[in-house]
Order: sequence, then structure tokens, then C-alpha cells
Amino acid sequence: MSIEDLLTHRRAAGVLVRLNSTAASDMHSLAALFDNEAGSRGALLSAGVVRKRGKAASSPAPMLVFPKLGMAYGAITRDGLDAMRKHKAVAAVSEANSLRMIRPIPYAAAAAAAAPSKPDKGPTWGIRALQVDALWAQGLTGAGVLVGHLDTGIDGAHPVLEAAIEKAAVFNLFGQEGRASKPPTDSDDHGTHTAGTIAGRPHKKVQVGVAPGAKLLTAEVIEGGDAIARVLGGMEWALQNGARVLNLSLGWPNYVDSFLSIVDALRANECLPVIASGNEGEGSTRSPGNYAQALSVGAAGPSSRVPDFSGSEIMVRDVDSIVPDIVAPGVDIWSAAPGGGFQRMQGTSMATPHVAGLAALLFEAYPDATVAQVESSIFASAKRPGFMPETRAGRGMPNAVRALAALKHAIASGDGAT
Repeated sequence: MSIEDLLTHRRAAGVLVRLNSTAASDMHSLAALFDNEAGSRGALLSAGVVRKRGKAASSPAPMLVFPKLGMAYGAITRDGLDAMRKHKAVAAVSEANSLRMIRPIPYAAAAAAAAPSKPDKGPTWGIRALQVDALWAQGLTGAGVLVGHLDTGIDGAHPVLEAAIEKAAVFNLFGQEGRASKPPTDSDDHGTHTAGTIAGRPHKKVQVGVAPGAKLLTAEVIEGGDAIARVLGGMEWALQNGARVLNLSLGWPNYVDSFLSIVDALRANECLPVIASGNEGEGSTRSPGNYAQALSVGAAGPSSRVPDFSGSEIMVRDVDSIVPDIVAPGVDIWSAAPGGGFQRMQGTSMATPHVAGLAALLFEAYPDATVAQVESSIFASAKRPGFMPETRAGRGMPNAVRALAALKHAIASGDGAT
């Protein structure tokens, strides 16, 4: 139900609240307002016993507060909405829609049958295409950099990932933080694959991770349950634990502005949001990857061509109107699979962690670099061959060597320092 619907109905619907204040007294009165007005949503979420890994989940809180994001989240009725908009702690209220994983694109049967059964030795083609191995040769691995990874979880026992995890968490179906199992597990296979591309360690001479010295702040936030609450909880947790980069391979179809201020908050906390553009093809993108404030990533194949599935769109705005900003390797991508092996996937979900890993390498090289400087350096490094349309690929494919040189120049000159 939308905000507009709330004006004519008394049913409760989920809302995101941008805060003016996080004072304890203001939060107490705002929580009471949510509690009094939550109505049907609270009853709906509490209707059955929801279990997570054998344990009953707790009831939904009437309001969840995320101080670093400057947001609160809950459900409220029409009458409560009117009162909330007048509350001194509230700057704005927006509708809360449902987030979803950006699922990989299946291979055609013939292509799947013809594929090799295991990855080649050495770096993957995507790592080589970005010239990431040239930065490894200079001693850069992402060491000391924390990358937030919000996904379906992670196989923490996988040999390429067991040393890559700084902290792991699970946000239950109501968005409340719980402890991940030891080692943490993946509720799907998506999270293990994306995590491997960001920070997988070499194993048996196979190298799938762009930043094999970086550490992951990995949280299970999708799929199922109240995805908004789960993702917000994961974002807040990642910021509290010092993430410099946040990898998101999820979103809403089309343009939905509910997360605009949240992406602004990530940047204000000096965390670079690297977000997939979606797999619905030309003329369609996902939010928040299609925001001007996000570093949006589409997919490219080994021939540097943009596959049909890669999301792209011309947005009606004066700044950064073409989505995605850049493309990265997203076809025939080998990475970690739950259970200790490897698997091949394709999608903008596979492209995005390549860029998140590259950002980690750059932050290692220049720890005091700003989000704006790292992002601008990645953009400056990108090149787009003539056969790659700007409307499908933005600036084109980044290059690790050129990005490092651009960042060095930005630091020396003070460009983009604020």
C-alpha cells in the first residue's frame, strides 16, 4: 500500500522515516506512535511462527532506528501518518517497497553443456580484463580495507572465504540482528559467489577474488521476510563496523526513490555504494543502482560486449543521466560455490563485486582517500570501445592501473577531497 493509499484507508503500511533527531526522548515518543498505529502489519508479521535455522524468530519491533543512516522504519495507519509528519524528529516520510535479489541469468542448455567443469588456474578473465593483477604485482591486495557484503549469506567454511571474513551477521525475517552460525552459511548460492569475487583468497592456484587481502563484513539480508528492515539493518551494521565499500546486488525494478537519502547517508559515512544495475535489459534498471549517488555497474562479456540482460536506462535528470555508470566482467564468471567448489554465473550481480574489489585496492593504496576521489578515479580509468554504446555501458570498462594513477593524481592535487 502506498502513502497515497494511506490517505484514504486506515490499514497500516510500511514507511521509511528520515530523521531530524535521534535524541532518546524523540525516539521514545516516535516509537510509541508507531506502536499505537502499527495495526495490520504487526499482526500480519506475527501471525505465524517463523523459524530461522531451527530457532523461532522474535516478533517485529514497532519501529527500527538506524542512527548512522538517519532513518527509522515501521508501519503506520493514515491517522498515525498525519501525526508523524508533524513530529519534531521527522524530516520526511516515504513509502517502503520490497527489495529483491538480482538473480543471475541462466545459461542456455547448449552453452552450459559446453562450459568447462572447473575454472582455469590463475586469475579469472575478469581480473585480467581489469588489470587487477598488475596492482597485485605492486603489493596491493585490499589489506586493511573492510567491504560490506549484503546478500544471501556466505559459506564461511569455503577455502577461498574462511580467511576473508571479518564479521558475519544474520538479520532475521523482521530485520533484527542475530548471530551467524560458525562458520556462517549461505541460504542460497548468490552470496558465496559475490563474496568470492570481492575478496576470495587463492586456492589450488585458482584466483577468483579481486581484493584477496580485504576483509568482508558479510550479512545475510535476502531473500524472504521484511527485506527493507533486513537490508537497512545490514547497512547500519556495516557502517558501525567501518565498511569503506558496500556491495549490493539487489534492488527494486524501475526507479523508486525510497532509498535516496539512505545512499546519501552511506556516502556521508565515507562508504562507497557499489550497486548492480539489474538484469532486465535495455530500457530497465533497478533502484538504488539507478540513483545518481550510487556507483552503478552493468555487465560486460569477455569480448567487451554488453550482454542483452544487462540493465541500462537514460534517466530524466540533469546529472549522471546514463545508468549504468560503468560495466565490469559479468559473463562466464567463476567464483566460490557453497560446499567448497566453484561455479560459473552471469549477471550484473557478478559484475558489481569486481568493482567493489577494485575500490578496496584503491582504498588500501590511499587510506585517506574520500569516497568521491575513489569513485572519480574509477570513472576516469574507464574506456568504452566504439562498438559499446554509451547508453548501454556508461563510461565503459574500468582499468585498475589507470584508476590507481588517477587516484594518485587526485590525492596529490587535492581534487575531489570533499
